[in-house]
Amino acid sequence: MKEKRFGIDIDGTVTCPASLVPFINEAFSLNITLQDITKYDLAEALNISPDKMRIWFDATEPDIYSSSPLAEGAAAILSKWQQQFHLLFISARRRHLLEITETWFQEKKITYDHLELIGSHNKIEAAKRNKVDIFFEDKHDNAVMLAEELRIPVILFNTPYNQDPIPENVIRVDDWYEADACVQQWIKTNEITPLPAYKKA
Repeated sequence: MKEKRFGIDIDGTVTCPASLVPFINEAFSLNITLQDITKYDLAEALNISPDKMRIWFDATEPDIYSSSPLAEGAAAILSKWQQQFHLLFISARRRHLLEITETWFQEKKITYDHLELIGSHNKIEAAKRNKVDIFFEDKHDNAVMLAEELRIPVILFNTPYNQDPIPENVIRVDDWYEADACVQQWIKTNEITPLPAYKKA
């Protein structure tokens, strides 16, 4: 019987964080890598006007989402977890992108118990409503707010744009295999030990 309820972000967490880099390079005649995106705000990170970035993103969003590759290990670990836990995907994507999102999950063969596009980065109410026990996120501010407001552990997938300090119950991981190691420890002991305890040999 499934007991624990996992809240899971999609972009930069289930999808590869570098998914939008080729689109950025093509649109703005750049030659960047993910390492060059050191802030979550793309306009600020790339010194592009916010209006220009917003117009581009609104137009390109469906293509980015429909073609995003999975993050390393996501398929294997989520498939494993599906047998044991409730998987509740809670994303800041806007609701008109639901069909594209559902199709992507079907194509990637990722099953879930709940999928919610809230159209906002504030995931606290959705996480409360869905009685989430642990959350998986890539946005630093979201991770900190969820951990502090809900007093739950949050797994933060390490990226160049989320390197600000984190509280004790936010744990950084480099991939889904490390996330799974954290989860297994949490299930056994009700605690999560910060890295580097889970670093792969």
